[in-house]
Amino acid sequence: MTVVRPAKPADARALVELAESVGREDGRWILGTGPWRPVEDERRYLRAIEQHPDAAVFAAEDETRIVGRLSLARDTHPASRHVADVGLMVAESHRRQGVGTMLLDQSVAWARSSAISKLELHVFPWNEPALRLYESFGFQREGLRRRHYERGGEFVDAILMAYFVD
Repeated sequence: MTVVRPAKPADARALVELAESVGREDGRWILGTGPWRPVEDERRYLRAIEQHPDAAVFAAEDETRIVGRLSLARDTHPASRHVADVGLMVAESHRRQGVGTMLLDQSVAWARSSAISKLELHVFPWNEPALRLYESFGFQREGLRRRHYERGGEFVDAILMAYFVD
């Protein structure tokens, strides 16, 4: 059984391993093309997040390991403090098993408790499984950001999606 819980500094190594595993996949699902941040930097980041009311990291964990990550961060501009950015990744072995939906449910719960009324994310146009997940959850496409990210020496587009929290 998979559970979603706040990530802890002790999860740093497992979260780095997850990110590097997803980053190595042929699908080019995440921005990074090289190593994720070092484990000690990830640990420091998770310690800082524990004390920060405008950001959170959650881990999806099965009986043996961390299989998903959800990162949330409130927009810092005063005019858009009601908006938070979402980052999500799930281990290849656990996709299409409800883990992504569990993490998205957690994003909505966090948003409600943080007075966030809009969640935003970017997804690559070729990441059709993620697009299906987000749209089935209720995210809407808001636009296409052409050549928005530099990834591995090339500029790539990103689809901007949003979910309005009730």
